[in-house]
Amino acid sequence: MRITELLTQETILLNIEGTQKIDAINQLVDTLNNAGKLANKEEYKKAILKREEQSTTGIGEGIAIPHAKTSAVQNPAIAFGRSVDGLDYESLDGQPAHLFFMIAAPDGANNTHLEALSRLSTILLKEEVRAKLLVAATKKDVVDIIDSYDEEEEEEEQNIADKKNFVVAVTACPTGIAHTYMAADSLKAKAAELGVDIKVETNGSGGAKNVLTPEEIANATGIIVAADTKVQMERFKGKHVIETPVADGIRKPQELIEKALNQDAPIYQGGSGSAAADSESGKKGKSGFYKHLMNGVSNMLPFVVGGGILIAISFMFGYNSSNPDDPSYNAFAAVLKAIGGDNAFALLVPVLAGFIAMSIADRPGFAAGMVGGMMAASGGAGFLGGLIAGFLAGYVVIGLKKALQVMPQSLEGIKTILLFPLLGILITGLLMHYVVNGPVGALNTAITNWLSGLGTANAVLLGLILGGMMAIDMGGPINKSAYVFGTGLIANGVYEPMAAIMAGGMVPPLAIALASTFFKNKFTKQERDAAPTNYIMGLSFITEGAIPFAAADPLRVIPSVAIGAAVTGALSMFFNIGLRAPHGGIFVVGLVDGSPLLYFLAILIGAVVAAILLGILKKPLVEK
Repeated sequence: MRITELLTQETILLNIEGTQKIDAINQLVDTLNNAGKLANKEEYKKAILKREEQSTTGIGEGIAIPHAKTSAVQNPAIAFGRSVDGLDYESLDGQPAHLFFMIAAPDGANNTHLEALSRLSTILLKEEVRAKLLVAATKKDVVDIIDSYDEEEEEEEQNIADKKNFVVAVTACPTGIAHTYMAADSLKAKAAELGVDIKVETNGSGGAKNVLTPEEIANATGIIVAADTKVQMERFKGKHVIETPVADGIRKPQELIEKALNQDAPIYQGGSGSAAADSESGKKGKSGFYKHLMNGVSNMLPFVVGGGILIAISFMFGYNSSNPDDPSYNAFAAVLKAIGGDNAFALLVPVLAGFIAMSIADRPGFAAGMVGGMMAASGGAGFLGGLIAGFLAGYVVIGLKKALQVMPQSLEGIKTILLFPLLGILITGLLMHYVVNGPVGALNTAITNWLSGLGTANAVLLGLILGGMMAIDMGGPINKSAYVFGTGLIANGVYEPMAAIMAGGMVPPLAIALASTFFKNKFTKQERDAAPTNYIMGLSFITEGAIPFAAADPLRVIPSVAIGAAVTGALSMFFNIGLRAPHGGIFVVGLVDGSPLLYFLAILIGAVVAAILLGILKKPLVEK
């Protein structure tokens, strides 16, 4: 069966409205229902939401695949939806989702249906497919794109027991439709790239395929179990087994394969019978520095945005309008300043530290992290101290969990209620007071003073670097590093770098939109049709709007937009513009410290420079 027998033009929605996960789910369910694919719309929606409660189907890279297998489905089908601006789908990478494939499978779905659905999930791993879907102009274009990549292949049963230094894996998700196969293909593709032999057993809706043999398990160097549902585990007793959520199989294949080869995993002792109970352990404190950091930053951002904008609005009444002794004093401005500065901003560092600690040690780490962050803020250690407090508290609680394992099972409940918060707060607090706050506070003060006293030349150079970083990978680690740097400085009262960072992040989509408008012969028709939305995305500080164009032509697009963004960042620092709100794009330009007109001019100049470079570097296209 072809995928396009399930995905048809009547189940395609090119423009999803709204900003939240539920908006996308509601519209896609309605699309399926209107196409006559559902027997009971409300029951199907309940099944979709139940699957989301188990773990988000926003797998990252701008994709979400909500799915359910239920008797509420009348005919198997796939609905496609697209949000050009992106919406918050609680995706694994923390980024907005743009492409949505809602899978509806009836309880009695046969193997041909399930095979087609699994092929779709693997097709979406291809970056060029995602790029084309983002710029598809019509419903027919979407169908044609999917159909062109749909190749039916017979999966051969492997046997690699005679190989040397190989890895075996098992993937499984609760419905066994999408994530199971995406994780398997991601692991196999990365293993092929690394030159590693691997066999992956998939526990899908149609049953287990490519089942691991006892000989393969016995001879394997390491075993990966990427599963959010029950997997037969007793067969792995005595082997080094990595147990992790299925999403990690999609997002972190290289890390998992390398850990398996290095036998960087505990030896499975047996007893649980399945991996379902252990899948949560993969979400706790062992997913890496970046994940923990971004968990803290993402939860801190609402306080930065809300508080920063309120402070900026208070300045509209006069820069010192919140000071009762100043002639410009305004009581309402003073209230706004108090809400934003004295309250919202006071929570920045504690919230950052608390959620970093929670990412590492789950709920028991939260209280210790919050207290450590509060001590960093009040003790002068600031944002840097908050970072340290979060990681310190998280790993202190992890240590306490291990140390208190010797306690009798009957006292298990007292750990979470009493011992973890008491000892976690005590140990973290003592370390912050006696070890961290002094030296980090001095370093924080030195950095703040250095940034505040930068000469023009050094300020311009800093803006050049920060602006360029925002455009190099457009939402990736380099972009996020610059962004975290800027938000951290806001907490320290230094606002100029954040202005350069946001301006630099606005340039890539604006440059794409301008180039497609004035150099039409350098872009395909699909690209020209999709590019105007980048005017809106650029002005809204959604850098990711340029990703499809960068993916299609990285050697020309990325250098062009990086140079333009660097120019904008440098000009923003040269004009001495400050920004207290780390998001908002054009909507907060009027609230900057300094001249809004010069700030907008800096953004425009960088976008024009990048657009001209694109016009020069990209080759003219001859459409047939």
